[in-house]
Amino acid sequence: MTTSSPMTARDPAQTSDPAAGTAFGWLDLDDGATVWELVRRRAALTPNAPLLIIDIPTAAGPGTGTGTGTGSTDTVTTLSCAEFAAECERVAAGLHALGVGPGSAVSWQLPTRPETVVLSAALARLGAVQNPIIHIYREREVGFALAQTGAELFCVPGSWRGTDFQSMAESVAATLPHPPRVLSIGDGTGEPDGSRGPAESGGSGGGNGRSRWNGGLPTGDPATLPPPPPATRESALAVRWIYYTSGTTSDPKGVRHSDSTLIAGGRGLARALGTGPADVGSIAFPFAHIGGPDYLIMMLLSGFPALLLETFDPAAAIAAYRRAGVTIAGGSTAFYAAVLGQQRAAVARGEHGPVVPTLRMLAGGGAPKPPELFTELLTEAGVPIVHGYGMTEAPMITSGCRSDTDRQLAHTDGRPVLGVQVRIVRADGSAEGAEGEIRVRGATVFHGYTDPALTAAAFDDDGWFRTGDLGILDADGHLTITGRLKDVIIRKGENISAKEIEDLLFSHPKVGAVAVIGLPDPERGERVCAVIEPPAGGSAAGDPTPNSSAHLTLAEMTEHLRAAGLARHKLPEQLEVVAELPRNATLKILKHILRNQYGTG
Repeated sequence: MTTSSPMTARDPAQTSDPAAGTAFGWLDLDDGATVWELVRRRAALTPNAPLLIIDIPTAAGPGTGTGTGTGSTDTVTTLSCAEFAAECERVAAGLHALGVGPGSAVSWQLPTRPETVVLSAALARLGAVQNPIIHIYREREVGFALAQTGAELFCVPGSWRGTDFQSMAESVAATLPHPPRVLSIGDGTGEPDGSRGPAESGGSGGGNGRSRWNGGLPTGDPATLPPPPPATRESALAVRWIYYTSGTTSDPKGVRHSDSTLIAGGRGLARALGTGPADVGSIAFPFAHIGGPDYLIMMLLSGFPALLLETFDPAAAIAAYRRAGVTIAGGSTAFYAAVLGQQRAAVARGEHGPVVPTLRMLAGGGAPKPPELFTELLTEAGVPIVHGYGMTEAPMITSGCRSDTDRQLAHTDGRPVLGVQVRIVRADGSAEGAEGEIRVRGATVFHGYTDPALTAAAFDDDGWFRTGDLGILDADGHLTITGRLKDVIIRKGENISAKEIEDLLFSHPKVGAVAVIGLPDPERGERVCAVIEPPAGGSAAGDPTPNSSAHLTLAEMTEHLRAAGLARHKLPEQLEVVAELPRNATLKILKHILRNQYGTG
């Protein structure tokens, strides 16, 4: 057991929820709340309020969004809360006819589309165990997930973004002793068009019809459905979600969640951001990420709709935000930088004012944010970043909130959300304020991995989850992420924080994004290497028309860091400039790829 003198923080109001019955009004959350219960109650409370918004290009013309049960304009079409619940029940009935029921394992690897959200809620209606799979995963990860979950059904998007997901799914399924039924949803175009029908390997789609909102999912008569999962504590705590985190040198890890843990995450986020019916959100990240259902839960609790974008193109996204009147948009640090880039592009065109006038905050997480980025967005676009901290194992740990000062929003990752405690642990027993490993426990923490051995190693003797991240808690309970345990660079016996260097480099005008890594060195143990991605419009080695004068040089980098006050022993010895840093589906930089690429030289 690690000896420590930890500092612990919690939300001051986490022992009771003052928001219940007031800010959320309609819902007194209790231990028995399930995801389907939230869908049902929201539909009963505000049946005609919009829930999902789909952006339709203006060129499509009037009437594109018309159809039974939808409202439309030339540019957006919406699905109301009552229509969403009814559609989910129709799809649940179609899935039930295919043999899906309580406890059935269903994997899905789908883009951020209406049918994806409908499918997920329909599976919640049935009490199935769903396994969302990020679209970047391929045969190895997909095969491992299907085998370990024992999936009976696997839903994929046909061909999408140059990948034939149906062929891949069928190929992987054929290698398994108990292959799942493969169901191809839609034609890969992303258009909410009722002509898209189901294409199922080995049989017909089932059900009694299609809707333009379900993308070809099987449908049926809701009267044939069994009762939904009971609204009891036992039901809410049952494992109904399994997410896989990709291993770089080992098998993926299956992360087990319940409706209870996901609802706790969505509730904590809603409470921190102060969301309400006047808001319009945006899901511009993979809904298959754990943040997808958590965002939906926040929408159901607060009663606001969200715009769905299955891919993120900065210029197109900003235009869609303006059409939909988005008030809260979010993603990773790369997303924030893209919004700033669009703001600057608008100014360069002679446009004045915020690029999205309705936007009141950028809320997200997934990777640490440089304080400089917060300041630039607030100054130039008039919008603050309200950043949070979480991971697949605990989707919401901390978040900034409306009452935080600009300095707190810029330099910290907020305070623990409702129901979560954070502890900083150092092996040497340092007092509060010292850097240490972040450990968490509480309502959003997962129910362990699918591999019991991994679970045993992930929790300490007191039941706290070891995040592997480093951080500092201040006297007010605000957490500042300072790096990863594995990202600490040890040069000649001295610990160096990669994040400290990254934050300083981000303020250089020739830096669009940066990753600082430690590389093996026979004399120093490790040497410090900075890998730079130029700003949008810049150039880098490997570009078709490289312009070396635009590159940051090692001398310029060293001068910049020295001027910023960085200690001499922390200065990077190596600089690499790349056209684009490797990222995952949520735009988080993949440092292990960089270590492998540059660590062999």
